[in-house]
Amino acid sequence: MSDLNQKKVAFLVANEGIERVELTEPWAAVEQAGATPELLSVQTGEVQTFDHLDKAEKRKVDKAIKDAKVDDYDALVLPGGVANPDALRTDEDAVAFVRDFLASGKTVAAICHAPWTLIEADVVQGKTLTSWPSLQTDLRNAGAEWVDQEVVQDGNLITSRKPDDIPAFNNALLESLSHGGAS
Repeated sequence: MSDLNQKKVAFLVANEGIERVELTEPWAAVEQAGATPELLSVQTGEVQTFDHLDKAEKRKVDKAIKDAKVDDYDALVLPGGVANPDALRTDEDAVAFVRDFLASGKTVAAICHAPWTLIEADVVQGKTLTSWPSLQTDLRNAGAEWVDQEVVQDGNLITSRKPDDIPAFNNALLESLSHGGAS
């Protein structure tokens, strides 16, 4: 993998309901690869992560999504959790950011329930992806092909199903980031 020291990765979350490991493990992988992660949310302050349904740690937000620009980042990560993407898909700034990021050709990586935000951004038509199994009907109804695999890459879009898939998810993210996006 090439040196990622000049790369910056946005992690976009709502204020609550984020599956902790789906944020912290990709975050750590990005840092260990030499890139800089930045936490974006719908509001400034702190966000609440969860271990499934139990509250876990809080994380400080680096920037509100309304103040973020796609041009400032090399990749976008959308962690899951059920409540997190459900809240994100109701935020116009978050949805527009996701739509613009996919259109830019830069890497977008979404895990677990995060594809709900991709559906709302209207960017899954004709794409092959995976997610937590309960989203497969939603994704098919939005025009995507859903497959049951630990990681799927379709152009600049990377998706995974669940926390157990994080190692493969992280590898695909870092590989794509090192090659500047779509492979």
